[in-house]
Amino acid sequence: MTVAHVTGAARGIGQAIATRLAEDGHDVAVSDLPSMAEALEETRSKLESTGVRAIALTGDVSDHDSVRALVTDTATQLGSLDVMVANAGIAQTKALLDVTPEEFDKVLAVNSRGAFLCYTEAARQMIDQGTGGKIIGAASIAAHKGFPLLGVYCSSKFALRALTQAAAQEWAPHKITVNAYCPGIVDTTMWEEIDHDLGEINHMGKGESMKAMAAGITLGRVSTGDDVAKLVSFLAGPDSDYITGQSILVDGGMIFV
Repeated sequence: MTVAHVTGAARGIGQAIATRLAEDGHDVAVSDLPSMAEALEETRSKLESTGVRAIALTGDVSDHDSVRALVTDTATQLGSLDVMVANAGIAQTKALLDVTPEEFDKVLAVNSRGAFLCYTEAARQMIDQGTGGKIIGAASIAAHKGFPLLGVYCSSKFALRALTQAAAQEWAPHKITVNAYCPGIVDTTMWEEIDHDLGEINHMGKGESMKAMAAGITLGRVSTGDDVAKLVSFLAGPDSDYITGQSILVDGGMIFV
């Protein structure tokens, strides 16, 4: 039985990923901020109902000690760490000239530093175990193209894409693959917040900003967490053993590279 850990799993894409990995037969540790503990426990209970072992852990991915504890507790309580999904992230919608250095640091602390900490601490655990593993990060279409009013968010996701490429090359001798998934517009709370903030800036009503961006989706609809979870399921399983260093788009056809 393999063990997976999914950060930012109390809701949205993270919850969908954790659910799919449990359905695939992985034992799963889910984590999120302490403020999300109640929702996180609901996720854990749902996973356990599928017949796998599941634990809920709280922590902050931008804090090194916290990430070390998440990895250690997962391996101690479930026996190993074989799949790390660094899913936790935050968004910011703001013109670059209005962004403060403190706001810039906050976004990169979660999206870039957080990914670095999850990647490296998971890799240390996997190397110690000696059985390889899968490390998977949450990138975005914003890791392939810069978007106005999302400049800081894009910067953080471009950084994660570069980290993924470098880590894949460094850890290949240890039979660890490192890949990232790149969602487009997903029907989640985060995208509702982005829609709201874009609407405030551009004087548009609720849902109008998302609708305008979604008009460019080739398949004609925004995605769901399950769409993303299917890709992560593949990256976490044996069928992706010969894929590493990739940041794979799962956006319905918004960005073509």
